[in-house]
Amino acid sequence: MTDSFARLTEQFLAHIGVERGLAAATVKAYESDIAKYVDWLESRGIEDPAAIGTQDVEDYIAALDAAGESARSKARRLASLHEFHRFALAQHVVSDDVSASVKAPKGASTLPDVLNVDEVARLLDAVTPPETAADPIQLRDKALLEFMYATGCRVSEAAGANLDDIDLDGHVARLMGKGSKQRLVPIGGYACEALTRYLNIGRGELERRTTAKTPERRAVFLNKRGRRISRQSIWEIVRQAGEKAGITRPLHPHTLRHSFATHLIQGGADVRTVQELLGHASVTTTQIYTHVSPEHLIEAYLMAHPRAK
Repeated sequence: MTDSFARLTEQFLAHIGVERGLAAATVKAYESDIAKYVDWLESRGIEDPAAIGTQDVEDYIAALDAAGESARSKARRLASLHEFHRFALAQHVVSDDVSASVKAPKGASTLPDVLNVDEVARLLDAVTPPETAADPIQLRDKALLEFMYATGCRVSEAAGANLDDIDLDGHVARLMGKGSKQRLVPIGGYACEALTRYLNIGRGELERRTTAKTPERRAVFLNKRGRRISRQSIWEIVRQAGEKAGITRPLHPHTLRHSFATHLIQGGADVRTVQELLGHASVTTTQIYTHVSPEHLIEAYLMAHPRAK
């Protein structure tokens, strides 16, 4: 990478990571996208940001298309380039944002994996311990899945939840989202009940199992060794619960988040409210949950079309 590109890239990554406070994983994704873009530019003999033209940006997107990248991947890479070029303009490295007129490629919209209400009930019932049970793992799994469905949290937000983030009396939780942005979300009665049982009976037992010198005092959800639960462990808990519930298609933690949002929309919640609950920066991201299921389409057709009978 030439000195001009290396210097601009370093400044850009510092800007989004420090000044804008984006998550480390997001910064890493930007770094990867920009590095590939710069490598491609330099392969065409372009060694300075000021020498890039709109046609170069369009040719790069076309090259990604020829390489078989999906529409979603191309759109993400172009979004990275837009940010990079806007930063270069703001720093007066270039006199024009040559990427501004380049639009993301259109692709088929993919609907998220969603469980219906009955399937969610089966999933949560599959991890419901008997009233007399005191097994800490069972209590934790029940509380974890109820919490994820009640709040629509990301897997990282569930793993990162601390005890002082949960107000069971007020039925509210504070979640730490992308870019260290906090939001408050309600916790339903079922989740509060499951959390109360886990915190009163199960969590202390898990904490006592630790072999570490210092017990884990902050985390809500602990693993069987008394440490903060990992994202990988949450994936496995969801997968096993799906098997117990007899749900044949693959499940992942985001399935609960998708189901949370879809069920709110179907229940009458407006998109802006769901956007705030999910912690989406843009309402456009939330609008994917406004899709209508085939069953609802058929029912609406039969009820409304004059010759449907």
